[in-house]
Amino acid sequence: MLYSEQTFLVAGLSRSGVAAGEFLSARGAKVYLYDDVDDENVRAALSRLGGLGCKNVPREELEETSRHCDVLVLSPGIPVDHPLPVSFKRMGKRIIGEAELGALNLHCPCVAVTGTNGKTTTVTMLEGIFKAAGKKAIACGNVGRPLTSCVGELGEDGIAVAEISSFQLETLYSLRPHVAVVLNVTEDHLNRHYNMENYIYLKSRILKNSAESEYAVLNYDDPVVRGFAEKTKAKVVWFSLRERVEGAYLQDGSFCWYQERLFSAEELPLDGDHNRANALAAIAAAKLMGIGNSAIVTALKSFRGVKHRLEKVGEINGITFIDDSKATNVDSAIKAIGSVRGESVILLGGKDKGYSYEPLFDEIKRSGVVHAVIYGENAFRILSAALKKGFTAVTLCRPFDLAVRVAYLTAEKGQNVLLSPASASFDAFANYEERGKRFCELFEGFRQEGKSEGTKGDPLEEDE
Repeated sequence: MLYSEQTFLVAGLSRSGVAAGEFLSARGAKVYLYDDVDDENVRAALSRLGGLGCKNVPREELEETSRHCDVLVLSPGIPVDHPLPVSFKRMGKRIIGEAELGALNLHCPCVAVTGTNGKTTTVTMLEGIFKAAGKKAIACGNVGRPLTSCVGELGEDGIAVAEISSFQLETLYSLRPHVAVVLNVTEDHLNRHYNMENYIYLKSRILKNSAESEYAVLNYDDPVVRGFAEKTKAKVVWFSLRERVEGAYLQDGSFCWYQERLFSAEELPLDGDHNRANALAAIAAAKLMGIGNSAIVTALKSFRGVKHRLEKVGEINGITFIDDSKATNVDSAIKAIGSVRGESVILLGGKDKGYSYEPLFDEIKRSGVVHAVIYGENAFRILSAALKKGFTAVTLCRPFDLAVRVAYLTAEKGQNVLLSPASASFDAFANYEERGKRFCELFEGFRQEGKSEGTKGDPLEEDE
């Protein structure tokens, strides 16, 4: 692509949009910017990119400017059926994402990871493994840094460890990973993708460019993912918690690669079968990239997890606060509930994503969850699911800050306050990280209020 001879419209000025603007302007492209949100972050992005020669497009000039642009660079947060990409499609113009720009300019091997849950954990594990082996590796894509910001630093001898979301796969066409990992596929983002068939199709797209010389690491235990083996030309390598497969598996309590034992699963610092499955996927991908056992074992034995995923924040009055803000769907919350030890008061709610919450309460009734504090935009949908399943130990409390306080006041000594919302954060926060950060801030506030001395305060003492 000859950037200096084309005009781009970058729509959506989040992390990826800013990276795309910087990437394009550095290559002499003419760049227009648009975001229909006017907040502090967008204004900062406009100022930063304006200094590089990019031009802001007011809403009233968007239609006219679009006619003069050759390519639309679409933020993952904007669906492809939004009026702006629809208008570009009608004009026969190209629509790509920031990840596609990165893929077009990537000159080093790539390990790409997708799936409904576990992507960030697996990518972070792999980055640690590669670094332990002395490789130049960067976690990028949907986690860490945008792909376009890494291509120069990675050069030809680095390894791009890319987390790829279904949103990115809508506008990603050129990525050809040497190893493509698919962890699992369960209900998520149905408000965006409409049905499971579309969602499954998008997840399978990570394999569409793979040839016989590449590898697909697939979850044998997930029937949807197992079916992806029929949709790729890549060599299929499996991972499984249940079966002795051709690849990575768990046997007699140990992680194995084919017939070789690596180390005991008890030595993995993270609890839960989902984390053991993530480790198996990372082992398979690392071995296929030529990494030796020593680096794999060292990195995984020292792995402590990722931010906002079952992260212990601290303890007040014998009550443990656990930040699992990254649980943005039902399946992820179910896995968290199964991993947390002891009894919990759980915080549920946020932005609805179009799926049923009833399976969540099937699990809650079997678990150590003793109470649910329900908040957010989808509070009444979650409450309805709870009542349908006969789980009545609930409190409805819409504002997030007050919900966290109520959960703390409800919990007893020896129990947990577990933020595992089973929902997106966009009703009140920019992302799940911001939601998790606020949870941690509230915890610190409770501690400063002197509750460690043994008295819980009245929730009405705090201004709403």
